[in-house]
Amino acid sequence: MKYSKYSVVIIGSGVAGLYLALKIASQKHLNDGILVITKSQLGTSGSALAQGGIVAVLPELNKDDSISSHISDTIKAGCGLNDFNTVKFISQNSSCVIQDLINLGVQFDKTQDGKLSFALEAAHSVPRILHVKDATGRAIEDVLCEKVRNCEEIDVYENTSAVEILVDGAKSAKGVIVYNRESDSYEAVYSNAVVIAAGGVGQLYAHTTNPEVVTGDGIALAYRAGAEVENMEFVQFHPTALALSNKVSMPLVSEAVRGAGAKLCDSKGSYFAHDFDERGELAPRDIVARAIYSTMLKNGDDNVFLDISQMGIEFFRNRFPNIAKSCEDNGIDISDGLIPVAPAAHYFMGGIKTNICAETSIENLYAVGEASCSGFHGANRLASNSLLECAAGAYELADYLAQKNLDAPKNFDEKVKETLDRYVQDTDNCCEFIEADIEDIKNNIKEIMWENAGIVRNEEKLLAAKSKLEKLTHIMKSSTCSHINDCYEAKNMLLVASLIVDSALRRKNSIGAHFREDFPKSDDSIKSSENISTQAQTEVNNGEIFAE
Repeated sequence: MKYSKYSVVIIGSGVAGLYLALKIASQKHLNDGILVITKSQLGTSGSALAQGGIVAVLPELNKDDSISSHISDTIKAGCGLNDFNTVKFISQNSSCVIQDLINLGVQFDKTQDGKLSFALEAAHSVPRILHVKDATGRAIEDVLCEKVRNCEEIDVYENTSAVEILVDGAKSAKGVIVYNRESDSYEAVYSNAVVIAAGGVGQLYAHTTNPEVVTGDGIALAYRAGAEVENMEFVQFHPTALALSNKVSMPLVSEAVRGAGAKLCDSKGSYFAHDFDERGELAPRDIVARAIYSTMLKNGDDNVFLDISQMGIEFFRNRFPNIAKSCEDNGIDISDGLIPVAPAAHYFMGGIKTNICAETSIENLYAVGEASCSGFHGANRLASNSLLECAAGAYELADYLAQKNLDAPKNFDEKVKETLDRYVQDTDNCCEFIEADIEDIKNNIKEIMWENAGIVRNEEKLLAAKSKLEKLTHIMKSSTCSHINDCYEAKNMLLVASLIVDSALRRKNSIGAHFREDFPKSDDSIKSSENISTQAQTEVNNGEIFAE
């Protein structure tokens, strides 16, 4: 097994991970450099698919906006489950992060008079969303990828999966074990600063806007290492994904399309959004998603429609060229003004519990972006707050790490050595397991979660999901497979899916993105502001696939 050392190891290559790498490299000399690990290629991430934009709280340029207004909107959307200090901190730091992205080369759209163009999205009290047409995440990601590739202080491991955090007896992270698919080999990477920026959980569901790589790996890594996770039941389902069959990932139809005037109608042409909430199409995402879901069930339809005719087809094509092209590429004719849409798993508000500085409950292990649960989003994320959290969280963590000694560790205790030994032992004849159909197991997980732990939940469905996931876990423990990376992914999916279901069972009320039809209203005897935390009570075998 190969051994290497880095001052900082970043797992994940979305906006949070790449921006963090660049900020650290720009403000501190590191003796051992920075490593970015991505299990696909640089540029493939959930961030790259973010369409609508990034929240920019810039009262000096946007006179109708204010920090207090953004704080209020964020907490209202999050149903009060937010951490006020985190929300305030990110809102206050929005302006410096946005300016930094502009300085790096991100060219946000401007009005005809050359001023930044602010768009309105659901549950925002004023227009405050900066955008690059309808491909904001891709525009930011492309700029960051180019900068990272050209930075001598940053190394990138592509097609590489982080499979275990090295944790010593004092519960301090000392590096990570990685597996490279191309060389079919493991490597121990030593570091005193390991950062998880690996994104969310969308691919745990049969219908999702997330790319194939988003399988909850970072959260599983942290949990197995002993880190605390929080509010795992809060999965946000985007109301309007392009309704397509037999697709691994459903293209997103941005919130901004409704913000620009599109209306929701059913197959009979009836507008229904205002029947569920006075804010109609611009109600918070959980409300709109349930409105669409209920309407589909009532009518026996597979989708509803976004009526864009009132804004004009040509305006739509110009303002949302990538969505228009996505429709065209999938054989959808928008000339009649109707786009077929349905809800899909989109964003994760739970995750690895962190403070403002991105610290987890394990020393030297940090988490930023969607994999983290900092208290910013609460029970339901406000539109376009995601990219802001990625950038602001990375910005603060870079400042925090700049104050620390980041030289790679040189000495290890017996616990770390025992972990390393597991990966260098001869595993050729370690077991006589049956060959598992990993793709079938993954698809089963997705269907179980969509049917039983999706938009509308109840105790019966959640208990059914728990039982089915336990059976799949047993199959995985008595199986092996020829594709090691897929095996790791399936194990991570099973673990995180189980954590989501268990947390959903524990929260016996409805709040934000978590809707229990057996508890449709928040029970006054249950504090809606309570967070649900989970931590492994016994030592977990950290992802080794040979024998458990």
